[in-house]
Amino acid sequence: MIIVYITCKDKEEAVKVSRVLLENKLVACTNFFPINSMYWWKGKIEEDNEFVVVAKTKDDNYEKVKCMVEEVHSYDTPCILSWNVDNLNKEYKDWMMDVLK
Repeated sequence: MIIVYITCKDKEEAVKVSRVLLENKLVACTNFFPINSMYWWKGKIEEDNEFVVVAKTKDDNYEKVKCMVEEVHSYDTPCILSWNVDNLNKEYKDWMMDVLK
């Protein structure tokens, strides 16, 4: 399993990204919540309020998730990163794998 971390400009975009990933069966579940961000952009430090989407999926879905997010996202350079999850309860893993068939 992997967690995919995606930053979005606002809640509406987080909902849109989540919905398109879920409707296409690329992820089993998402969570999203507000965050405060600071980052370099075009030579200066920016400070922003954003939303982050945390999506759970199978390892081999990452490229499809990345492409789908890039298609619907408003940012020129969206943050789409993932990390592996080795330890999770069997019931959740079974549920997720069933959803993503």
